[in-house]
Amino acid sequence: MICFFQSMRRVRAAVSGLTALVAVAALLPTLSDAAHAGEADVVDVKFEQAADGTYRFDVTVRHADDGWEHYADRWQVLAPDGTVLGERVLLHPHDTEQPFTRSLGGIAISRDIKSVSVRAHDSLHGWGGAELTIALRD
Repeated sequence: MICFFQSMRRVRAAVSGLTALVAVAALLPTLSDAAHAGEADVVDVKFEQAADGTYRFDVTVRHADDGWEHYADRWQVLAPDGTVLGERVLLHPHDTEQPFTRSLGGIAISRDIKSVSVRAHDSLHGWGGAELTIALRD
């Protein structure tokens, strides 16, 4: 009889463990939904210098936008020392347009700056995705 009760305890423990495992597995999609889109990545940058000496940047960003709660919401052009030279604010999610390209002109960059970095930001993770560094001149 003691052997029977020990077996029943083992069965109950196994069922309890399995129930906990099923509960955690059921939560996984919910827990990962917020981070599903990941960080915003800069995947391409084109630039041109205008006659007045300012620059225009065409920046392509990839991010699995997931509505207003999680979307790529801006990108920046940075000097080598981290100074923000220009910022394009993105006013809405691009759920169905990936990757997407947006432009910003009128960026003043001094002649002593030879290269810039471009980074993207998303509303959940902030900065942290792939950046590109672009040589402006030799």
